[in-house]
Amino acid sequence: QVRLVESGGGLVQAGDSLRLSCVASGRMFSWYIMGWFRQPPGKEREFVAALRWSGATTNYAEPVKGRFTISRDNAKNTVYLEMNSLKPEDSAVYYCATDFSTVVHTSSDEYDIWGQGTQVTVSS
Repeated sequence: QVRLVESGGGLVQAGDSLRLSCVASGRMFSWYIMGWFRQPPGKEREFVAALRWSGATTNYAEPVKGRFTISRDNAKNTVYLEMNSLKPEDSAVYYCATDFSTVVHTSSDEYDIWGQGTQVTVSS
């Protein structure tokens, strides 16, 4: 059974950078998809970025392209979300999730396991 634990959230100013981590416990196979989602206050959960555990495929939401980078460290069973040039509209609870299929989905409905989330707040 895969379990995910996020960390790295916090309060930063606009323009700052932050790196989120998601540690996965349990066996991770190369075809698993790891995704980052976020849920701003009062809004629906939205896709941010995803990659295949093998690292061969990545996908980003338009609002974060060029600012956020998803990566993984297989030795540490960890997925990262490097966030640069943060904006107030990036404020949200950020979740990592695992999809056991072989397709990089952007819908949260496709993901099977979720972490507890970490709060990111960007002040203007």
